[in-house]
Amino acid sequence: MSFLGGLSLPKTWQGWLTIVLFGFMYGPIMVLGIYSFNDSRRYTSVWQGFSLRWYESLFQDARIFRALQDTLFVAIVAVAISSVLGTLMAIGLCKYYFPGKGIYRGASYLPLIIPDISIAVATLVFLASMAIPLSIWTIVAAHMVFCLAYIAVVVSSRLGSLDPNLEEAALDLGATPTQALIKVLLPQLMPAIVAGCLLAFVLSIDDLLISSFTAGGGANPLPLEIFSRIRNGVKPDMNALSVLLILASGMIAALAEYLRYKSSTLDR
Repeated sequence: MSFLGGLSLPKTWQGWLTIVLFGFMYGPIMVLGIYSFNDSRRYTSVWQGFSLRWYESLFQDARIFRALQDTLFVAIVAVAISSVLGTLMAIGLCKYYFPGKGIYRGASYLPLIIPDISIAVATLVFLASMAIPLSIWTIVAAHMVFCLAYIAVVVSSRLGSLDPNLEEAALDLGATPTQALIKVLLPQLMPAIVAGCLLAFVLSIDDLLISSFTAGGGANPLPLEIFSRIRNGVKPDMNALSVLLILASGMIAALAEYLRYKSSTLDR
């Protein structure tokens, strides 16, 4: 038995389980995309015809664009600062030895494994104890916590595959450590740095939990705006917005993975 132009159906339970799991994960996204073109005045499961009205309504929504502006500001600033700190942290952990290095490495990568709610509560408690008022800058600081860790992990994986003789040769030829870092090491790390930044950027623009705990008056990132609108039910224009966010996030994540893959194969 075959389907879709000759693709055979799986013959084992593992194959059927794989199809079911992929359907469970991506089926709702397909339904969301289809109903974003539904010509209806309110959210309904009844198909009433193809229309782009909700995309048109979305692009005329000033609140959405203000929220998008806040989201991009937070993501760009957090990733820009984290790219510098995360790269330096990865280089320090990979190339230098100092007392407590193992403990520092473990603490640096904790944001990758601990729940977001823990980071959000801890950040809020710290800000309250230091009497720091909540604003868009507190969101930036909170996002830097996990952006830093993700960038450092990606850069560290690239550092482990580099030939250390290149940097040593530059030093033997008279280059200073700073010159060797800028002219030899950083060009080799650049694909991994960009990949880490893209991954951190996607995580930042999609974050809801940490932003909701650290946002102050006047700061309204896009995830918070979406959440506030769907509390009383999903609106059709949110379907359209969700489709655009999924497409944008998917393309950025795919580009990050491509750059990471290319950087890992440069020395092969």
